[in-house]
Order: sequence, then C-alpha cells, then structure tokens
Amino acid sequence: MRPLTQLRRPPALLLLLLTNFVPSFGKETLQTTAVTPQFEKNMDYVDFIHLNILEKKVLNNSEVSVQYLCSKPCIVNLEAVASSEFRTGVPVYRRRWKDEKNLYVSRTRQVRLKFPSIMVYRDDYIIRNSIIVHSVILYAWISHKSASNYDDEHNEDYQAAVAKNYTFLEAVPPFERPYKDHKVCLQWGADYLWMLRANRIPQCPHESDGVQILEFIYASSGEKAGIVKKFEQFENRELETARQHQIDYPMFTVSIWLYLLHHCEKDLCGIIYFIDSKEMYGTPAVFLNEEGYVHIQMHLVKGDDLAVKTSFSLPLKQWFRLDLSFKGGQIEVSSVGKNLKRRHHQSFTFREDFYYDDTAGYFVLGGSGYVSGIEAFFGPVKYYRLNVLETDQISNPLHDKDTVEQIELYYERCMDIQEIVHEYRYIVRQGEKAHRSCYYENYYLELIHKYGEISKCDAFMWGKELREKYHTLFKLLQEIDFSSPDVLEDGSDTVVEVGRRIFEKVVKGLSSANGLSNMGSSVPLLMDSSCCGYHKASYFLAVIFETGLGVSVDHIKGLLYSLVGAQGNERLAMMNLGYKHYQGINNYPLDLELSYAYYSNIAIKTSLDQHNIKGEQAFVETIRLMDDELLKAQTKENGDVFMWLKHEATRGNAAAQQRLAQMLFWGQQGVAKNPEAAIEWYAKGAIETEDPVLIYDYAIVLFKGQGVKKNMKLALELMKKAAAKGLPQAVNGLGWYYHNFKRDYRKAAKHWLIAEELGNPDASYNLGVLYLDGIYPGVPGRNQTVAARYFYKAAQGGHIEGTLRCSVYYITGNMEDFPRDPEKAVIWAKHIAEKNGYLGHVIRRALNAYLELSWHEALLHYVLAAETGIEVSQSNLAHICEERPDLARKYLATDCVWRYYNFSVSQVNAPSFAYLKMGDFYYYGYQNQSKDLELSMRMYAQAALEGDSQGFFNLALVVEEGNSIPSYILDHLEIDEALRSSNTSLLQELYYRCWNSSNQESISPCSLALLYFYMRVVWNNVLQSTLIYFMGTFLLSILVAFAVQSIQSLSARNSPGRRSEPLSDDAPSSSGNSNEDAARLVQQDETTFSNDLVQQESNPQNPLVTS
Repeated sequence: MRPLTQLRRPPALLLLLLTNFVPSFGKETLQTTAVTPQFEKNMDYVDFIHLNILEKKVLNNSEVSVQYLCSKPCIVNLEAVASSEFRTGVPVYRRRWKDEKNLYVSRTRQVRLKFPSIMVYRDDYIIRNSIIVHSVILYAWISHKSASNYDDEHNEDYQAAVAKNYTFLEAVPPFERPYKDHKVCLQWGADYLWMLRANRIPQCPHESDGVQILEFIYASSGEKAGIVKKFEQFENRELETARQHQIDYPMFTVSIWLYLLHHCEKDLCGIIYFIDSKEMYGTPAVFLNEEGYVHIQMHLVKGDDLAVKTSFSLPLKQWFRLDLSFKGGQIEVSSVGKNLKRRHHQSFTFREDFYYDDTAGYFVLGGSGYVSGIEAFFGPVKYYRLNVLETDQISNPLHDKDTVEQIELYYERCMDIQEIVHEYRYIVRQGEKAHRSCYYENYYLELIHKYGEISKCDAFMWGKELREKYHTLFKLLQEIDFSSPDVLEDGSDTVVEVGRRIFEKVVKGLSSANGLSNMGSSVPLLMDSSCCGYHKASYFLAVIFETGLGVSVDHIKGLLYSLVGAQGNERLAMMNLGYKHYQGINNYPLDLELSYAYYSNIAIKTSLDQHNIKGEQAFVETIRLMDDELLKAQTKENGDVFMWLKHEATRGNAAAQQRLAQMLFWGQQGVAKNPEAAIEWYAKGAIETEDPVLIYDYAIVLFKGQGVKKNMKLALELMKKAAAKGLPQAVNGLGWYYHNFKRDYRKAAKHWLIAEELGNPDASYNLGVLYLDGIYPGVPGRNQTVAARYFYKAAQGGHIEGTLRCSVYYITGNMEDFPRDPEKAVIWAKHIAEKNGYLGHVIRRALNAYLELSWHEALLHYVLAAETGIEVSQSNLAHICEERPDLARKYLATDCVWRYYNFSVSQVNAPSFAYLKMGDFYYYGYQNQSKDLELSMRMYAQAALEGDSQGFFNLALVVEEGNSIPSYILDHLEIDEALRSSNTSLLQELYYRCWNSSNQESISPCSLALLYFYMRVVWNNVLQSTLIYFMGTFLLSILVAFAVQSIQSLSARNSPGRRSEPLSDDAPSSSGNSNEDAARLVQQDETTFSNDLVQQESNPQNPLVTS
C-alpha cells in the first residue's frame, strides 16, 4: 500500500493524526509523558515540564508559562511545529535555555512566542499570500546536557528527552487575523491601491469533485471516434491538495449509463479510458471484449500495467448503469438496472497501488485513434474525482426518460420486423428449391420461373394480429424478388437489402409531382426500412419529425431517429447531431465535445470516401440559387456547356480536357459521376497535349488502379515526366512513390522538401508523417512537435488529413503548440465533414430538381441538406420558401424562411444577403417575431463588414429616421470617435463607405444617396426661408426621381440579390430595389433632418455579438 510521508519527527505526526479522531481536538492543552523510570514513593524530586497558555491561539507575542524541574544540569527546549495543506511537520518557532544551578527546584519561566508573519497576520500590500494553518503543536522537553553541548547545532531529539510535554494551539483563519503594522510608509499610489481592496474578502466559486462528463445521450457507432474530456486542476486549494496526495493512492468513482447493442466484434472496444501526455493508456482504462466482459486496465506506480476481466458480461439491448470505484489497489465493479438495484458485483484487490493523475492527459468515451468504440448509446456519465462511493450514494439519474423509452421500443419493434424478414426469406427460398428440382425435368416450368411472376408466399404462417400490425411490410415483401442476385445468401445483408428497396420506393414516390402529399403513408414504410438497418431512412424520419415535413412536429421521434441513424453510421445523421450540439438549437444542449465526436467521425469517413470512387457521391459545390451566372453554368451530359467542353477537348484543348475529366470523375457541375469516362480523357490528354496536370492525374489513377488496371511502370514514367515540368503535385507524387513502394525515406523526404517549397500542402503533411513515425532521415526517434507544425501548415493549405489531425490536437490539448480549444476543434472537423461526397450527392439532387422545377423533390432534398448544418443549403432553402411560400406553408410545420435564414447567419461563413434579410425581419417584425431595432442594426453592421454596401446604406437610413446606433456597433465598424459627435458626420461616413463598397464606375443608390446628402447639407446651410426651402426640396425631389428612373437598369444591376416587397414605407430594407431606396431617401422629413444635425449619439456598453 502507499507509504506514509516521512516527517522530521514521526511521533509528532502520529500524535497529530491521533488527535483527528478525538472529539476535543484543539481543546486539550496539557498532556505530560513521564519518561524517567518510576521512583519509589519516598523520592521527592523527578524531572518534569509543564506548559500553561492563557490564550490558546496562534498569535504573535502569546505568553507561555513554562514550569519545570531538573535533577541534573539541563537544557530546556521549546519548539512549535505547524502543518498546512501543502506541508506537514514544519518547525516555525524554536527557543532553548540551560539551567545548571537551580537543581531540584521547580522553576517557572515566561516565554513570548513569535511566529512567521504569514501565519499570524492578514494579507496586505506587503504580505501578499498568508497561509492557512491546519494545526500547530508546541513541544517542550528537558535534556540532561552539559553546558559545552549547549551550542551544539544538533540538540538531543524529543524522543530521548528526560521529560517532555506538548500542547495544541488553535490556528486563526486568515480573515480573522489582524493587519500587521510594518512601521513603513507606502507611496501614495500604493497606499491608495491597497485601500481599495483592503476589506474585500475573495470568495472561491463553488467547486465539487463530481464532474458530469456527459448529460445528453450519445450514439456511439463503434468507429474510432468518441467524446474527449480533459480535467483541469481544482481551483479550490484543499481539493487540489487532496488530488495531488491521491496520485499514488487513487480514490475515484465513475458511473456510466449504457444501452449496448452488440459486444465487441474483435479485440477490445473502448468504454472510458485515460490517455496520458505520452499518448499511453493510463488509469483507468475500461474496455469491452468479444464475450461482453469488462476489461479493466491500470497503470501501476512502479511503471507497469495490469489488467483484469470481470466474471459477468454486460447485457444487450437494455439500459443499465456500470459503476466502477478505485481505492488504492482495490477495484469495485457493479452493474445496476433501471430500477437502481444491483445485478452484478465483483471486487479486485492488488498489492500494488495504481498511478493516477487525471490532469496529465485526457479521457475518452467511446472510440479514438487507438481503439474502436462500443456499439451503444451512452447515457449520463458521472465522474467523482476524489471519492469512493457505494452504488446507493451515486447521484447519476437517467434523464430524458421519454427518449430512453423510445429507444427501447424502437429496438423491440425492429427485432420483430427483422425476424419477419428472415422467416419470409427462408420460406420463399425453400419454395424455390422445391420448384427448382422440377425445372430440369420440365422445360415449360423453367420458362415460367424465368419470365413469369416472382416467387412469393401467400399463405402466411404468422397470426392475424401480427399481419395487421405490419401489413405494409408484408405487402412489400410479396413484391421483392428474393431470387435476385442483389439479395444475398447472408441473412443480415438480406434484411438491409430489403430496407434499401423499401427506402428507394418511398423516395421515388416523394420525389414525384405532389409527392410530399403522400408523406403520411410513407412514414410507416420508412420506419420499416430503418428497422431493417438501412439508416438513410432513419435520417429521413429524423428530418420529417423535426421540421414537420408533411406530418406534425414530434421532437422526441426526431431525436430518436437522429440517434438511431448516427449509431448506424449514417453520415447525414451524424452531421445533424454534430450541428445541433454545436449551435445548441432545437432543445439540443450546447456541447462542443459531443459535437466534435460526431463531426470527427464523419470527417474520418470523408477522408476515406474520397479514395472510393463507388457509391452515391458528388463533389460538394457552393452554388446559390440567387446566383444566375452559376446556375447557367450547370449542365448535363447533353447540355450545351458539356457538349462545348467535349468539342474543345476532342480538338486537343488541354484546359477543356482537364475540366471535362474532373467533372466526370467527381460528378461536378451537374454531370453524373463516371470515373471510367474521366480516365479516358485523362489518358487522352496525357498522351496528346503533354499537359503536366493531366499527366499527373492519369499517373495517380494508374498507381491506385481507380477505374483502370494498375500499371506501376507507366505511372512512374508519367509521374517523372510531370515532375520534370515543375508540377508541385508530381514532385510530391514521386516522394509518395519512394515512400510507399521503395521504402526509400531519404529520397521521399528530398522530393517532399522540394514540393513543400513549391507550396504543395500534401508534401507538408507527408513530411509531418515522417517525423511522427520517427523515420525522418538523420533524425532519431519521433518528434511530434515538428510533425504537428507540418500538419498545421498542410491544414492551412486545405489538406483534409492535416486539418483532421489539427482538430485532434485542439480537442485533446496534448500538444504544446495547440492549447486545448474545443470550439476550434469543432470548426476544423466540421469543415472537413462538409466536404463529404454523400452529402454532396443530396445537394446535387436538390439543385437538379430545382433547375428542373421539380419543387417537391427540391424542397425535400434541400431540407435534408439544410438540417445537416450546410449554410449554402440553408440559405437556398429559405430562398425556395420565399419563392414558393404556398409550398412551404403546406408541407412544413416550421416557419421556413425565418428558421433557415436564422440558421444561416449563425454560421461562420454566412453570406451578406442573409444578414440583410434577418436585419429586415428584426426591423419590421416578421410574422410572430417582434421587432428588435438593435438586432436589426447588428445584422446590417455584419453585412457591412462582409463588404456589402447595402449594410451601410441601411444603417444610414436607420440614423436618418431618428435612431441612434449603439457605440459597440460603431466600434465593431471601426468608425472614429470624432465622427460620432453629430449625425451629420456619422451619416457622411456611412454614405461614403456605402459608395466606396459599391461599384464606383456606375451610378448606384449609394452614390445618389451621398450626392443627395451633400446637397441637403448645402441647402440647409444656405437657404433659411420656409417657402423657398419647401419649393426647392420639392423640385429637387422631382429631379432626383427622374434621374433615378432614367438609370433604372444600371441601378437594378448593382442592387445586391433578389429583393422582396418592403412591408413598410418608413423603414430601411435590403429587400427593396434601388429606386425605392433612393426615392424613400428623398422623401425624408427635412425638419427632422435639421433637428438631427445637433443630436448626440447614445453609447450603450453591450459588446457586439457576431451572429
């Protein structure tokens, strides 16, 4: 077990420890120990020493009366020993004197104690940090010594004393102590500063050792991604001291709610484990094995590792709580049911103590780069850092009981559906085998089987109640041909294939004209598809119930199917959960670590998906429905753009060949993905045009064998040829060849260094890998610091794997150059996740449907994409809802325009027109939303910061109408303080910036507004007559209106985006056209303008919060 701390005077510590268990601690002041052998009763003189203290507190100049008797020449010793939260047994006072003459005479001596100032005085300007003293023991003892030994530095120990005594002194709390008179004069400034804080008592925030690692349900898919948590040191000094004392004698408890779907497929799967600063497993490390037993691994004090396995396995498909407690070398493991009754319990005891420092690394729930996670749903997870608790003492309730019950009911229902599919398939297959035996004898029957109706089972073996409950499923099963090669022999694959066919049938119906009208009948089929394990259907259901798409809104079912889809590895469902937890919207708690768990999972898949040319993937393109030029560039295989590119490519145009090949290989610009056709153009361009990019691209597909047979020899020749032309990608490719195929790290590093100097991010990443693996030529061992710097440089160049690694560094905080920043980790992982090809496929389907005016299909797929958090899909969906409000009102239960423009402006890459839209909504008040002038100005200001002149224009109109812009918004716009003194100077600055941000080569609303502003200022200063003022203003208005009308086409072209009709005649709008803005500006009340010339701006203190 853990050895006790060695002190200078062990008996003193022993006495101190014993007194902790005495009720009168600190009250008993006189305890005498007789050391001399017992004398006979007729002996009158025995050495003794007594202590008498009037005030038993630790105070300076406390008077102690020492009464003693010496039978021989002696030395009397006094020593005070103090203990604090950081140190024990520290001598703080010593005094001694000799007595050689007064033998056999009882004497009394008064002694004044003097302690260090930090023990007895309160903090002041000189004593900055007084200490909290737990206990002070005053020892007194007599030693028979000669005078010659008096000056000996090492006086006789307390243990060998002739007589001895001790007493306890009561420590005074820091804020009950007096101030010390230092007898010095402070400077005036220092004295004043001290007076400001002299009587303030700092208070520590409430802090507990109990940490709620997870509160919301987490869907763990069994991949190498999980929730990362890092513990910091306690702010409370007592708690932190206790934690440090328990490093070599751990005392902690962890409680985890789980709904386990499967045991680990192979080796071990992570439940909760600690990874130290050296990226090694620490204490605790809890895993699940293939048989369902709990595998617990600990790191010992002496440096070794130790592992044990429970004798009980964890149950499947039921909620239970796993409790583990560690105390020194003892482990307690318990399994608790939903009723909080213990099901299983097991103890382990070891002679060795565990090493446990919970701040020297990070914890992981689920999977990580080192181990796969469990396939389960995590419920609340509570961690007690300093306490060992029994099962009934743990406070970790299972919240959100509705969702918990829905998960149980879902898997109970799915077990029935999967069993029906298995049984039906078995019956049909058995019937086919019976018929097949006759085919060889009867040619007519063989033709009937080949060209006739599919085999099906009309005589069901299931009861009437079950048939009625799942009547849609039975009807669909009769339509499926189980003899098709798509339906495999493996039962589980059959169930998924049935789910896929159900899903495709439903989506085909929903995508047709008026397809969304059939949503009510489609939902049960999607539920069946989800139960069969096809989780695209799960995500469809999640979106349908969340948004009320054709059905009533049901947030509980929306959450259920989001969790089920994410657990089933559906990429869009993971992105949906990651986005909701990142923003903290729709009743999802804001949890960056939980958001990162989902985003990192799909980010890893995105990296892998890009190397897989199969599947429903498309390149993620940022195409806005308001951008007519980009919409015109969309094409298909028979479109004009594609046919023109094909014509140019056939003539040998290298740029056309390259673009055509990229469109076909990645499925860009509306062209269907066709890797085989793309490779033909790569080959043609590489051979005919000698274009280095085409040569490189063709070499890569030959190296990897993507859509073509591998040809290493030709690939290497082409790669060298492209590198000789100075193409950075090709130089990097040669390094990749030497690294992967020749294992020649020196040549690989040489080429990568050259490519990195040419700005290739792949080369930066590859150099980082060499340092990380410890194989960089001439550099011994691994160097994670240098590797991380290369990964960061690669990430800045857009490298996917480099960005992903940097996000890991930010979430773990284990690298010196990457301080822990969960929000930055989420942003980086989200950036990669949004490049996923399966998401691109959904966005492409939505865009194609919009271009074909298939409104139901466009609405369906844009809703699916928008709920994943893709900004461009959110703003596009809001645009569709503005364009077809009848469609949005009929099929969406949520306010589509408000919801998705609001989502859009919450993104880091929101477009300026979205800010303008939300600014207008806040200014006018949108349907059920109240007006909010300050929020509208914040939105306009954000649009202005994005470089949109309309933002400045709208802010100027707000000022024109007599409103004041808060100073924090002006600070955000970096408008000089001197320009805020009057509305005139502020308006001039806003109109000037508006004009400066617009097209200065043509007449725009901003240029007209600035001109009109100057004319009004001159008019107001020169003309004072009311009649002339009115007539001049009227004529000037007519002239300006005529000028605006004559240049209407130019003004309209320079107006940002599509505009909707303004709801009021007296408020600014980014939605109105340029003529309306300019005309409304002319019609401002001139009297109000004159009064506003001397109006002062208000100065609120609220900081501008970026939307």
